[in-house]
Amino acid sequence: MIDMTQTRFHLEGRNVIVRGRFCRLAEVEGEGYKFLADPKSGIAALRDSGPGADLFTFLQGPQETSPLYPYSFEWDNLAVLPISTFDHWWSKQIGFKARNKAKQAEKKGIVVREVPFNDTLVRGIWEIYNEVPVRQGRRFPHYGKSLESVRAMSATFLDSSVFIGAFDGEKLIGFIKLTMNDQRTQAGLMHILSLITYRDKAPTNALVVQAVRSCANLGLARLVYANFAYGKKVRSSLSDFKERNGFQRVDVPRYYVPLTPWGAVTFRLGLHRGLVEHMPESLAEKLREIRSRWYERRFHLKAESF
Repeated sequence: MIDMTQTRFHLEGRNVIVRGRFCRLAEVEGEGYKFLADPKSGIAALRDSGPGADLFTFLQGPQETSPLYPYSFEWDNLAVLPISTFDHWWSKQIGFKARNKAKQAEKKGIVVREVPFNDTLVRGIWEIYNEVPVRQGRRFPHYGKSLESVRAMSATFLDSSVFIGAFDGEKLIGFIKLTMNDQRTQAGLMHILSLITYRDKAPTNALVVQAVRSCANLGLARLVYANFAYGKKVRSSLSDFKERNGFQRVDVPRYYVPLTPWGAVTFRLGLHRGLVEHMPESLAEKLREIRSRWYERRFHLKAESF
């Protein structure tokens, strides 16, 4: 198990989080949604009185894909949807299948709208988190969390976030948390999740539609949906879902800055990456299939689809 320690050290008003034991890797809270404005000053502060990490990593924003900073980097990727108007996305960017799914949700009575952050929303999110212990073939990290824990994690970046809910009648069956960067030029899907028992009503597709509409109304130029590909796994049902909704893969630099001599050694040897990163993709895929089948049998689950 990888341990995570959220320290009291801050950069640009955000917590610095340290993960790992063998190589302690530091990053700023909100990575992938908010981006450092002045990495040089932040790195100097970490070196002077940092959180006990060996290596600091940060991601460059997708607005500029050429390397901007004089640090070692590896290529990472994001799923990015360029936005001009909602009508342009609906008629030109979204795929035929995704458009039909969104229409299907509306025909089946699913209502999607922006919602305030309040006790009703928090309880609905908590119920969605606690529906099943496994999602997408992996242990779901938020399953079993208390209502107060869900409230605390959902309340981050409230001043720059928009919540969207999908409802069947009065019941929340899916939600999105959209978080904008500090310049308010783009938003990231900090979380998008729906009840698996309602997947035949396509709430996730309907949520994406409203996310694009909300971004267009706010004048945001881009919507980011986490990574397009993860590690060596180039294609998946999730990446296909993103592509059908108009998201494109954008490669961006991920920088690594050693804070200790050990950090420099681990980066040079590639030890900052997880074990799976060093496996052949054919073996990693086989292990994922075995894990998914085992979870499905243990928890009597049906495979998820997008």
